[in-house]
Formats: sequence, C-alpha cells, structure tokens
Amino acid sequence: MKSSIDVGESDLLLVVDVQKDFCPGGRLAIEEGDAVVPVINRLARRFRHAVLTQDWHPAGHLSFASSHFGKRPFESIIVSYGEQMLWPDHCVQNSDGAEFHTELSVPCAEPILRKGFRQDIDSYSAFRENDRKTSTGLRGYLQERGFTRLFVVGLALDVCVRFSAEDSAHAGFETYVIEDACRAVDPKSGLEAAMRSFAKAGITMIDSGALAS
Repeated sequence: MKSSIDVGESDLLLVVDVQKDFCPGGRLAIEEGDAVVPVINRLARRFRHAVLTQDWHPAGHLSFASSHFGKRPFESIIVSYGEQMLWPDHCVQNSDGAEFHTELSVPCAEPILRKGFRQDIDSYSAFRENDRKTSTGLRGYLQERGFTRLFVVGLALDVCVRFSAEDSAHAGFETYVIEDACRAVDPKSGLEAAMRSFAKAGITMIDSGALAS
C-alpha cells in the first residue's frame, strides 16, 4: 500500500481560476468545472497556506475573439509574442463571471493573484505571462516565504493549470497536480498532452486521496 503525503508548513495549495465564467453557465464554461469545488474545499482544510489566481481581463482584451474583426472563438492569431488562441469574452474585470465560484471556500488562502490584466498580453501561468518574460511575482513570493512544494488544482487542467505547474517545476519547486481537483477544456487530447508534458517536466499527478488527512 502506498504511503500518503503529509502536508506541512512548506507546502502550498495553488488554486487556479475557479471562477464563474469557467463553470457551467459561464462564458467559457468547462464541462463539470464546478465539480472541482467540493474537492478543493476538502483539500483546503489540509493545507496551512494557499494562493488563489483570478483571470482578470480588461474589456476588449487581446485574447477575445470579439476584439478581432472576422475572428471566432478558438481560432488562433499571431501576436507580438507568438501564437495566441482566441477565446469568448470571459472574466472581464468586475463582472459577475470574474468572481470566484460562490461555493469555493479556501480559508488558508493568503494572496489573490490576478493575471491577464494587461491589455495586450494573455496570461495562462500563475508565474509568467504568455510572452514568457513578464513575471507575475509569484516565484519571488513563494521563495521568500520558504515554500518548497506546490500542489496545483483548478481550471483548466490543459491550459492554466498546465502552464502554472510547468512554470512551478521550472522554478525549482517540487510540483504535484491533483487530478480530481481539476477539469480540462479538452478532456481527451488536451489532457493527454498535459500528462505527457508533466511526465517530461518531473511533475507528479496524484489523486486527492493521496494526501494524508
């Protein structure tokens, strides 16, 4: 029988974008996106520290298909930093859809990190924006606080969770993705690509049951 993982003072739960627009009924709804909420709430009782990320786009953001004449959601364009997927308008600053899911409860959360707020740069990762140069400041915060292990959960596994986990590992943190506390935009090919990427980066995928109670 595998031993469980004990959670300690140097461990952090990174909760990625559990917002209304990514849940059923939202503008960029992920199938069963709201199913992660009770799992994350249970996990939050095991951790002493957490960070919440929040997609926080200005109206007319570069990543919105509506900002580009004749373009539709899920088409790609080339921007200054490379290829950019276009999305439906979502998580617009101060909108209802940008709010966290109403049932999300993470009392151990300390900072809320807002990303994607620059008009002309999208931001999937909690660590770096999509130009792969602009830092969010999260790495420095985590290092200053002495965290060594990150457990990543949230939405969506094949986009913002994936980029955040990869950048976490790249920054030198021991990184876990808790699979049953995530959902993917594309639960087949997107999930498979993420799993291959995690294996290559040394990121461990676990179930929430692997953590000690």
